[in-house]
Amino acid sequence: MIHLELITSKGTVYSNDVHEVILPTTSGLIGVMEHHEHLITVSSEGVISIRNKPGDSDDLLSYIAVSKNGVIEVNGNNVRLLADEAVRDEDIDEKQAEKAYQAAMDLTKNAKDKKSLDVAMDNLDRSAVRLRVAELKRRRRRHL
Repeated sequence: MIHLELITSKGTVYSNDVHEVILPTTSGLIGVMEHHEHLITVSSEGVISIRNKPGDSDDLLSYIAVSKNGVIEVNGNNVRLLADEAVRDEDIDEKQAEKAYQAAMDLTKNAKDKKSLDVAMDNLDRSAVRLRVAELKRRRRRHL
């Protein structure tokens, strides 16, 4: 088992022993299991997938939406991710995520300058990841 810890400025979002974790990085997705090589890298906006026990099917994965520009450290059997934002699947309401996504789309369409477009695109990226996590959660419930 490895110990996974996700920390934001608001505190610890997740801290538990898990079998496997798949993390979004600026170089792509990486999978971490026991005895992974030491690593420090930058996370990207995306979905963290967690397999809690060996033998758990994909239907039992847990998901966390994470913001971009975090730092991931893998050291022995410990994985720590420091991020601005991280939201567990059970804390995401799919209808709210859909509304946030639509609002971000509207902001993008109505942006008048580069700064407002950059803010709108950040909102769009964040809401798209949360919506993806909500969809994964719904699919998981359907298979259980």
